[in-house]
Amino acid sequence: MNHPMQSVRSQVHADEWQLRVDLAACYRLVALYGMSDLVFTHISAKLPESVSGVGNHHFLINPYGLMFDEITASSLVKVDMACNKLSDSPYPVNPAGFVIHSAVHEARHDAQCVLHVHTRAGIAVSAQKAGVLPLSQQSTFVLASLAYHDYEGVAFRPDEKPRLQADLGHKTFLMLRNHGLLTVGRSVADAFLSMYTFEATCQIQVSAMAGGTPLTDVDPRIVLGTAEAMRVQTGGMGGAFVWPSLLRRLDRLNPGYAD
Repeated sequence: MNHPMQSVRSQVHADEWQLRVDLAACYRLVALYGMSDLVFTHISAKLPESVSGVGNHHFLINPYGLMFDEITASSLVKVDMACNKLSDSPYPVNPAGFVIHSAVHEARHDAQCVLHVHTRAGIAVSAQKAGVLPLSQQSTFVLASLAYHDYEGVAFRPDEKPRLQADLGHKTFLMLRNHGLLTVGRSVADAFLSMYTFEATCQIQVSAMAGGTPLTDVDPRIVLGTAEAMRVQTGGMGGAFVWPSLLRRLDRLNPGYAD
């Protein structure tokens, strides 16, 4: 059910509003690049302490039931670590879907944004025993910081959290076996760029394997230098390097995310 939503810009801290705009844009970009799964999966963003207060852990997450390409800054829901709503909103939240996100935010204080998707290519590669293979330039960035977590069923049981946290460790990319992909980032832009690269890696791998001919692996020594390569490619800015151009594309194709 789509509720008309008044802007909350005048009711929230400027830092919260900026995070809301970036997160709403991220939802729409995930849809634009074909990585959404109807109303399912989540992208969460942790509010800075300037908003939530020292020691508090508050997050923004999608209003459950809206397609990703219709989410706005004002429709995002503010929740605590248990996914209880902290602000007035006509939209429900999905506590079961937040188990993964709360687990990551709890263990990784450096992760402002946690992005999880169920793409066909991502799930296909997650089901392959060898996982991500060093077949492309994109794969080298993923392999430099990749972890795996075995499937335990739909992720709604809190007892799974310690195992997920241990598997993720300090990595940026997490392949959820038979399930999907997850990235963490110090910003929304970082998490999105990582997911774009992760998904491209999986699409390339599925396509390459479908060709039915022998494949050429990237030299493993090259993987060791990819962190520096990414830093050079983005001028040390990470996702912030491409974020303005992505917002310009949204403004052309699907404006209104900043409402």
